[in-house]
Parts: sequence; structure tokens; C-alpha cells
Amino acid sequence: MSTGPKDFWDKVSVVLQPLGGLLTALAVATVGVMGSQVLERRQTADTNARLYSELMSRREEAESSLRKDMFVSIIQPFLQPRPGDLDARVLNLELLAVNFHDSLNLKPLFLDLQRRLAAANHPGRGDYLDRINRVAREITAKQLFALEGHGQSFRRTLLLEDYDKTGRFGVPLEGESIDVEGRRCDVSLRVLDVDRRQQQLRLRLEVKAEESSGEATDTRAVFDVGFFDFPMIDNTRLANGLRCAVTLSAFGAASADLTTICFPGEYASLKDRPYYDEVIQRLHKATEGEAGGATRD
Repeated sequence: MSTGPKDFWDKVSVVLQPLGGLLTALAVATVGVMGSQVLERRQTADTNARLYSELMSRREEAESSLRKDMFVSIIQPFLQPRPGDLDARVLNLELLAVNFHDSLNLKPLFLDLQRRLAAANHPGRGDYLDRINRVAREITAKQLFALEGHGQSFRRTLLLEDYDKTGRFGVPLEGESIDVEGRRCDVSLRVLDVDRRQQQLRLRLEVKAEESSGEATDTRAVFDVGFFDFPMIDNTRLANGLRCAVTLSAFGAASADLTTICFPGEYASLKDRPYYDEVIQRLHKATEGEAGGATRD
């Protein structure tokens, strides 16, 4: 065993040995404190998320209960009508339209009240008709504004003089190519009939939509459109998962204005559920997208 004088490195080793133990202890303590802080923050975040979810759930339950009670109280006068009570009918229809326009098809109620007002001998009949027409236009404008954030629309004007000249052959309107989320649709419209008294148009809608497989599918539909047709409710289902709706924006003595919009099906009304094959196609696309992303990674 060497007992010679210690060099510099021996002295450094003697000093660093206890210091290394101290540093190790400090590192272990630091890691423990940091780990406990991370766990505490995660637990706090989980607690806040559960609390937020519970509050939102209770809020939705309270709102659903309020909407249910409101709906029952408003719909009862329509189910149990009292003769001559036009003011209450108009008010209740306005309440239904404002609060439930995205979940109920209110067109039959609008048409029924319109017929009753037209046949009634009431001094305020004109004002009542203006009220229901005005609320219908407001609801249509509100839904169009919401859907245009996710889809694409275009507007066309029908000159009633042109329809009077063509008669039963109808009037074709200029078509439009629409691109919604990478899905293209070629939309064309033809006006088949005009009802000036009811302020309605009978239309033939033709849409050529390209599916994910690259094949083009034609969708055709014939329907009447008036002020009481709301785009979230009254729309045509296309083959590529989109919807197409036509609304009547204005009807005058010389012309009628139409707005056509195509939008993703998930933004349709609450009552309009997707078909099972659409759900399966979406799940299949999502699975393929995730697999493709994992492969690229």
C-alpha cells in the first residue's frame, strides 16, 4: 500500500466524495418535489375538468328542463285551440319559432295560421300576417348566417315576367359550382310553378356531387319553397354527406329572390340524424386518416 504524498487529484477526490453524496441527495429531493408538484397540478387540472363538466351537465339539464316546460306551455294552445284567439296563436307561434326553430319543423303551424288569418274577419288580420312573415324571415336569415360560416351559398333572382312567358316549361336559373370542405357540388335550379297568392315557388333541384371514391352522383328533388321553409330543417341530403337548401328571401310583384346554400350534414337540425351508412363512412375515413398519420410519423 502506497503511503507517499498525495497529489492534487487525490485531494480533489477526498473533497468531492462527500460533496457527491450531498448532490445526489439534493437531486433526489429536487426530483421528488418536482414530481409531487407535477402530480398536484395534474390532480388539480383533473378536478377542475370534472367540476367544469359537472357544472356544464347541470346547466344543460336545467336548460333542457326549462325548454321542455316552455315547449309544453306554448304547444298546448295549438293542440287545444280556442276559436277567435288569433293574438295568442300568433304570439305562441313567434315564441316557438324563436326558441325551437332549429329542432322543430314549424312550417305546418305557419301554414295553418296563415290559412286561418286569411279566412278570418278580424281587423288586425293584416298586422298578424306581417308578424308571422317577419319572424319567418328573421329565422331564415339567422339560420343562413349560421350555416354560411360552414358552407357556401349563392343568390338568384327570378323575374316573374319570364315565368309568365314560358309557362309550364319553367324557367332555368343560372347554376353554380360550390366547394365545401373540399367537396364539390354543381347546383342547378329550375322554377316549375309560381303561386303568387301563397308566395311560393315550385322548384326542381339538381346537384352533381363528387363522392370520396371520385364518382359523381346526381341528386334530384322537386319541392315547394316559401317564407316558412328554414334551411336547417328543409334541406336535401346529398350523396357526399352535404346538405343543400333553398330559401325564399323576397317575393314581390315583379320578382322573387332565392338563396341556395350547401353545408355539411352535421350542421343540420337537431332532429335530423345522420343515416347509419353515413356514420360508418365517417368512422372509416377517420380511421384511415389516423392510420395514414401514424404511417407518416
